[in-house]
Amino acid sequence: MTGLAARLLRHRVGPAAATLLALLAGVLILVAMGTLVESGLRFRPEPRLWVTADLVVAHRTVSHTIKEFDGETTTSTVRLPEGGTVDAALVDRIRQVPGVAAVTGDDRLLVGSSGVVGHGWGTYGFTGRPVTAGAEPQADDEVLADVRLGAVPGDRVELVVGGISRSYRVRGTAETGSAAVFFTDAQAARLSAHPGRVDAIGVRLLPGADRGAVGAAVRGIAAASGATVYAGRDRATVEQSANLGAQTLLIEAGSAFGGYVLLLIVFVVAGTIGLSVRHRRRDLALLRAVAATPGQVRRMLIAEAALLALAASAVGAPAGLLAAHWVHGELVGRGFIPASFPMTGGLFAVPVAVGTAVLVAMLAALIAGRRVTGIKPVEALGEIAVEPRRSGRVRLVAGVLTLAAAGTSGAFTLGGTGPTAALAGAVGMLYLFVIAVALLAPRLNAYAARLLTPVLPRIWRVSGYLAAANLRANAQGMATVLTALVLSVGFGGSVWFLQTNLERQTIAQSAAGTLAGRVLVAPGGLPSDAAREVRELAGVRAATGVRRTQVVVRSFDGIEPVGAQAVDPADITSTMSLGVREGDLADLRAGTVALSATQASASGWDVGDQAELWLGDGTPVKLEVVAVYGRGLGFGDVTLAAETVAGHTAGATDDEVLVSASPDADAALAAWSAGHPGSQVLDAATRTRLVGTDVALGAWLNRLLIGVMVGYAALAAATTMVLAALARRRELALLQLVGVTRRQIRGMVHAEQTGLLGTAVLIGATIAALTLGAIVNALTGSPIPYVPPLGWVAVLGGTTLLALATTVWPVRRLLSAPPIDNIGVRE
Repeated sequence: MTGLAARLLRHRVGPAAATLLALLAGVLILVAMGTLVESGLRFRPEPRLWVTADLVVAHRTVSHTIKEFDGETTTSTVRLPEGGTVDAALVDRIRQVPGVAAVTGDDRLLVGSSGVVGHGWGTYGFTGRPVTAGAEPQADDEVLADVRLGAVPGDRVELVVGGISRSYRVRGTAETGSAAVFFTDAQAARLSAHPGRVDAIGVRLLPGADRGAVGAAVRGIAAASGATVYAGRDRATVEQSANLGAQTLLIEAGSAFGGYVLLLIVFVVAGTIGLSVRHRRRDLALLRAVAATPGQVRRMLIAEAALLALAASAVGAPAGLLAAHWVHGELVGRGFIPASFPMTGGLFAVPVAVGTAVLVAMLAALIAGRRVTGIKPVEALGEIAVEPRRSGRVRLVAGVLTLAAAGTSGAFTLGGTGPTAALAGAVGMLYLFVIAVALLAPRLNAYAARLLTPVLPRIWRVSGYLAAANLRANAQGMATVLTALVLSVGFGGSVWFLQTNLERQTIAQSAAGTLAGRVLVAPGGLPSDAAREVRELAGVRAATGVRRTQVVVRSFDGIEPVGAQAVDPADITSTMSLGVREGDLADLRAGTVALSATQASASGWDVGDQAELWLGDGTPVKLEVVAVYGRGLGFGDVTLAAETVAGHTAGATDDEVLVSASPDADAALAAWSAGHPGSQVLDAATRTRLVGTDVALGAWLNRLLIGVMVGYAALAAATTMVLAALARRRELALLQLVGVTRRQIRGMVHAEQTGLLGTAVLIGATIAALTLGAIVNALTGSPIPYVPPLGWVAVLGGTTLLALATTVWPVRRLLSAPPIDNIGVRE
């Protein structure tokens, strides 16, 4: 049957090309996304700092176990946003374990904003690297620098640690494997952002020591303090490198949207192949009538789909690899991942994508042909003569249930917080609505046709009459077309504008909530006491230091990190307005917390409750909720007192200081800034513009993924419309032979498209409005989502042009041929 399938494809160029295009684009997207995810999954970091360590003790993750309704337990684990620390006292305890040769604690220091990291000299002994030039630092004002910094022994370098710039003499240089500097151990301890705690502890064993016994003893000591022992290749995961962050980004982005993109591709390919098979029922029925068995017909359909999928894969797979490398370059250029992060060649992504495309195509063909191959040949010939007017009751019940599920899905999809969770929830909700439309499409078409029957003839006269009759008779056959158009309008009008709303609300909330007229910032952060110093300047009424961090909270399916800010509560009501809805922000102090309305709702906390969460370094805390506010997008979902997070963040600097002052304070602020190299005094408007730039940069990846889905949905609508138009060859020829003019036929097609497009736009816009409105209201409190002035014009106008172009052009092509040539058996 493969040979027959190949010959038939040559005689069905139009439908075959449409199906091929849908499959090709699907393979391209799957390979591109799969390559990025595969790169993250296959990345195996090599230790650079702990090369000669046999064991490394660290606290990098936090886990939480929840009990499900059925009694089963589920454990959720997340990587700590601030890296986590361990008690420095463990160093002496581990040193006393028999078989331990050397042990040291690493005080990891953030140096400036250029990605340079500082360590104590004791840690250098575990790198296994020789000093290239010079010697180890001996004094507190000396460092050993990596050769990447371009310094040589004897040079002076300015290093910013804790927001304070200090001059150090380069005592030696070395190839350390990363941009790093090494202080004396005493200096590193003094500069530490978390006194009494260290980032990690490296352990080297004596030659011949019982590794199992020593490892068990060290694990016992570590477990008592909540730390974990890493050995072998896992030692590299302790080092908080940019490559590990890139790995997490690629895996999480792929996980969040990969499933939805795959579902979209399955939906589109299945619909395209299903429509193609449906329009060939006459051919298939004739094959049955001339003694072809049901199995032979099924094998022929499956062979056709497999051939098209393989042909699409031959082009789509290489194109997908090129697309993946383009995306990788964009991610590097925009600072999402470092240039050193390795990209795979799609060793697994390509075969998985190709296999998925072939499998989906074959299953779609098998399902689409199940009716014509499952009944007697005579019945098959009879069925293709007249379209069935109604779909089955099972389809109706399934459609109603899916519609109900879509209407109630918002409460469940918003169990998580943040833009990524919102986008994932919006796409899930949208899919449920579109699936419901697909199931109910025959009845929706029939109902719309009845409403349009008295309208179309008044506008298009004879053409309108024919169009109304066609819409009534072909309600079942046009179900796929309606679904494709609804999918295009729904995607374009919801998830794309959701990202726009998130960006706009973030900027608007930040601008409205910033009462301070001036803002102090510095690339490497500001000293933790900067706000106190600024508060004492002449003309300054209030100053609030803001340190951005993250905390880990419980969610409906486990735990997740959320954005937070730590502030000095003394002047907070004078420098920022969070839009408090309940409680009083003036009550914020150590041991308390204020939450955004979204986070409070997701976690089930109210004012007066005890909120149990983890700080960024994994420290569990129980804090009293003193306020619930509405501007979570602009200021973070959690607001803490600076005292609460002191010693629990990777650095000890503030990201900015909000200053409320009179105009005569400008000179004093400028003088203070001049005494702190790198710091700047910005006005509130400039700060808002910078926030908008940062938000747009961070949203680029979401927009890329959304654009892929919207574009593919539009492609689905286009291929479906072309297939539906090309399948009308015999119908249009028959109309011409009975006396209908070409002009009347074109008017009939225009009237049909107006009715069908109007129905699709109405349904799609309703779905988009419900989806967008529900999630934007939950995240921002705004009941009416923002749509750019030209937004709906672009969506609706683009959909209209797409529908007309993909229908009018094929129909004109069909009408250009003599009707007698198209009245034959071929469809």
